[in-house]
Amino acid sequence: MNRATRLAHRAGRPIEGATSTVDKSNNRPAHKNSNSSAKGPIIWGEPGTNGQHSFYQLIHQGTRLIPCDFIAFGHALTPLGRHHEILLANVLAQAEALAFGKTPKEVQAEGVPAGLVPHRVFEGNRPSNLILADRLTPTILGALVALYEHSVFTQGVIWGIGPFDQWGVELGKALAQRIIPELESRTVPKLAHDSSTNNLIRRYRKMQESGLTTGTCEPSQNTR
Repeated sequence: MNRATRLAHRAGRPIEGATSTVDKSNNRPAHKNSNSSAKGPIIWGEPGTNGQHSFYQLIHQGTRLIPCDFIAFGHALTPLGRHHEILLANVLAQAEALAFGKTPKEVQAEGVPAGLVPHRVFEGNRPSNLILADRLTPTILGALVALYEHSVFTQGVIWGIGPFDQWGVELGKALAQRIIPELESRTVPKLAHDSSTNNLIRRYRKMQESGLTTGTCEPSQNTR
């Protein structure tokens, strides 16, 4: 795997890095000394045209206004025929469609049956940013990461939040340390969780016992 391919592979889902940075950071109550109740954005996405048949419909005609960022490149790292031009055309087209939509008159002019016209109308005026960089290099990737991180940092300063701590995650990890021995114990543990968690632990242990006696599954081997 050459350098360009490795970079493309590792950066093939950069949205996951942005999601990790943005979603976990400022979506919490503001600092106790702050009067702000503002919340950070929740972001998600997909590379290439993968998102067109999963959530673009929500962005185009959904009942909520969802701003979006498109990130595209002038040169592909691994050129393949017309693929890059086709993908870039889709980026430009989606941004244009979100901005200007389609009016009832435009839909009617296409000969669409009257009953379907309301379903084919797009109100437009849905905001988006389109970042067009030359190519996906380590420098550009770092700049994109810095762009989102600086946005998160600035929001945190305004709202009085420490964006890069993870107390919510730490709580889950701490609880997991209590549950692990209850799952692994060879004797029936005394459970003191809520009723749902207790029942799920019992169900898991029953599944493991059934697997051991019937041979439907192998016992897990833990390495530490």
